[in-house]
Amino acid sequence: MSRSRFLPDNFTFALLSVVTLASLLPASGKLGHLFELLTSAAIGLLFFLHGAKLSREAIMNGLMHWRLHLLVFGSTFVLFPMLGLALKPLLSPLVTPGLYTGVLYLCVLPATVQSAIAFTAMARGNMPAAICSASASTLLGVFITPVLVNLVVLPSGGHATSSLDSIGRILLQLMAPFVLGHLLRPWIGKWIQRRAAVLKFVDQGSILLVVYTAFSAAVIEGLWKQVPAHALVGLLVVCAVVLGLALSLTTLLARKLGFDTGDEITIVFCGSKKSLASGIPMAKVLFASHAVGAIVLPLMLFHQMQLMVCAVLAQRYARRGRETVLLKTAE
Repeated sequence: MSRSRFLPDNFTFALLSVVTLASLLPASGKLGHLFELLTSAAIGLLFFLHGAKLSREAIMNGLMHWRLHLLVFGSTFVLFPMLGLALKPLLSPLVTPGLYTGVLYLCVLPATVQSAIAFTAMARGNMPAAICSASASTLLGVFITPVLVNLVVLPSGGHATSSLDSIGRILLQLMAPFVLGHLLRPWIGKWIQRRAAVLKFVDQGSILLVVYTAFSAAVIEGLWKQVPAHALVGLLVVCAVVLGLALSLTTLLARKLGFDTGDEITIVFCGSKKSLASGIPMAKVLFASHAVGAIVLPLMLFHQMQLMVCAVLAQRYARRGRETVLLKTAE
């Protein structure tokens, strides 16, 4: 018997199960370190496989898609900060002042890389453009985010620094596997293309690992103890409003500007997400140690929310794509 279209799919149930598991049994100590290594390995494998799958022509087309990249960067570094500032009078009463500072901080962060690309792959979007756009967003964020922190988060001024180590980690962990996979494409490309299930398993598996590892760290850091219950509920509302507006506006802009469905998928998933992996290390550098907890809590909740919501959206996009193919075949 087929499942009702109104019920969550297996992957969404898997995500809910992983969040529950991380809340009850978070990975800590050596086990937590092991899961971090597994997550890094899964992400590296994801980029390696996509590097081997994508043709040189597809990659060049992705690099040259400047209109798409401008829209993604504009959403990440302009639209999000404007939303955070515009919504402050309406939403800040729902949380503490420190928590809303954290909301403004998440608004100036770069896009997440691995989950944006994995969701784009699941939804059958423009993968070459997603890889270029998400990776460039993270690289630019190393320099742009500290400036935006001073302009948006700390309007009275302040000093913010960043480290070039972030660029090195991005190049080593993400782009190096992608380049290696692409260089090996003549030997393994056809084998990978015949085994689409391998890519699907790595896409979804990497997301599940990211969710469990990130949520475990959040729980260990006192996710459920740092704020009063009413402020936590208010923060969930704030994050939902910001995410909902970001998803709606990126979708609307993509359609109004005439992008096709594949590009729309890339714009939505790369332009509406914020990076936990970049955000927490940056917060430790940019803010006083006693303030970091409240600063990153909105990011941790937003990160989990965006993964859950985008998982559902990716499945819907993929289902719509399959239905379109079937209709064209029937014609």
